[in-house]
Amino acid sequence: MPTPLRRLLRISQQQLRAFEATARLQSVTRAARELHVSQPTVSVQLRQLSELVGEPLFEAQGRGIRLTHAGEALLETVSDIGACWQRFESQLADLRGLLRGTLRIAAVTTAEYFVPDLLGPFGVQHPGIEIELAVENRDRVIERLHRQADDLAVMMLPPQDLALHSMPFRDNPLVVIAPRDHRLARTGGPIGLEELGHERWLMREPGSGTRWVAEAHFASRRFAPRVAMSLGSNEAIKHAVGAGLGVAVISALAIGGDGIPGSTTPVPAGSPWVCLPVEGFPIPRQWSLVWRSDATLSAPARQFVAYLREGVTKSTASV
Repeated sequence: MPTPLRRLLRISQQQLRAFEATARLQSVTRAARELHVSQPTVSVQLRQLSELVGEPLFEAQGRGIRLTHAGEALLETVSDIGACWQRFESQLADLRGLLRGTLRIAAVTTAEYFVPDLLGPFGVQHPGIEIELAVENRDRVIERLHRQADDLAVMMLPPQDLALHSMPFRDNPLVVIAPRDHRLARTGGPIGLEELGHERWLMREPGSGTRWVAEAHFASRRFAPRVAMSLGSNEAIKHAVGAGLGVAVISALAIGGDGIPGSTTPVPAGSPWVCLPVEGFPIPRQWSLVWRSDATLSAPARQFVAYLREGVTKSTASV
């Protein structure tokens, strides 16, 4: 009987790539497009892989497809293999006394405003490290944490159902913005939420951390916003508010403010929106660097954690 290693070696890299892409995108067509091959090629690779496994890996679901139980088990195994190989590469780098390898990091969408500024100097200090950055909404980042697709993640609300290390490192206040010519734009004192009861609220898409925090905050104050539109990015939110479509909750970082002096946030001159001094805002939140506590960090990831921790220590000492 063939050993597990021999059975594994029968599977080609192309078959595993086709399977991973199809499982992640839930579409043979989109997988083929991402891999720059034809749809029949992906279909053949999936059929061959299914025959080697001895079980169907996908099944029809409406007009789409979904993983079978065997497919889910294989996807978890593929993730485990990738994580094991990454640990092996990290151990080799340690043995050679070199800091090489790949740092895989995921970040929620709002973090795209500052994560590149963290990674830039780190990359200069460690030219042997290749950096892979994935920017997704909170639900997608959590899904990536579950399957260990990354070493580290940057997010505002780490999930509670995973064993994680969490290192807060930066404030992330959430504020309310409105069109610059809004009727309350020149209000000097605090604005009660009830004064915004008839406003059109623009919200981030379901799965966004900002939306989750905003909805929890509103619920705690028994305020029901009239949600007029859901948008998939902070840039879309800012453009929609600037166009007069409504008001929105957004991270101060996304509008150019790294902190909130008093009740307002500095915004770029000429911006078509303004920060409103709403009671209960800004909502204080923090960015955290998180990683699985039940997995071994790669050498590049350990170095980045130390790099970020040193920066937090310096920042705290200077206060």
